Amino acid sequence: MVHVTFPGVRSVVVVTEHGFPHEEHVMARISLDPRRSLFLRAAQWYSKRAYGKVLDPVRALGHNPRTLRAYLRFEMAVGRWNKLDADLKALAVMASAASIGCSWCMDFGHWENRQRGMDARKVREVPLWRESDAYTVLERDVMEFAEAMTANPPEIDDDLAARLVAALGEAAFVELTAIVAVENLRSRMNTALGLTSQGFKDHCEIPAREQAAAPAAAGEVSAG
Repeated sequence: MVHVTFPGVRSVVVVTEHGFPHEEHVMARISLDPRRSLFLRAAQWYSKRAYGKVLDPVRALGHNPRTLRAYLRFEMAVGRWNKLDADLKALAVMASAASIGCSWCMDFGHWENRQRGMDARKVREVPLWRESDAYTVLERDVMEFAEAMTANPPEIDDDLAARLVAALGEAAFVELTAIVAVENLRSRMNTALGLTSQGFKDHCEIPAREQAAAPAAAGEVSAG
């Protein structure tokens, strides 16, 4: 099979009603090749340095430099929030993204959280957290809250909120609420722009597969 790629085109795997995966090409709703202003070139340089590639949201927002500048400043400020545990924050963000269906956010979130050492199973099973036994009671409450906030309209349960305030404290609860709202902004914007996975998750999975294969290969060599 020959794969031909075009700017703004992404391949996504879709599961049919019969359970069989197949690949579909999805194009962003705007081009991902804006005029390269000085600020956009700087943003692209930083993105490549930090993440290994230019992030598609940067490319898309590059069509409007003022919007891009304001958004990046906002994200830098959000990155300095530190009252909420990093893993709880990640679970809230990914649960919100999964509820909205933002494949770009889920893909990037998987890579970002595995890079900082978060448990692989907890990262992987967020979309199915209700059926998973990988999470603590507090983690489950955090994801339930994120989903409730993301619902339209929001469906916040008073008892759930009270449990979270008691467990986290008011400052961390405020940060939890704010980060879910931020992720709603990201996920809804990326989804509306037609942005899909950039393959970040693959960079986590390939080394894991290689590590898993190494013991088997060693066993074959010793057996030989």
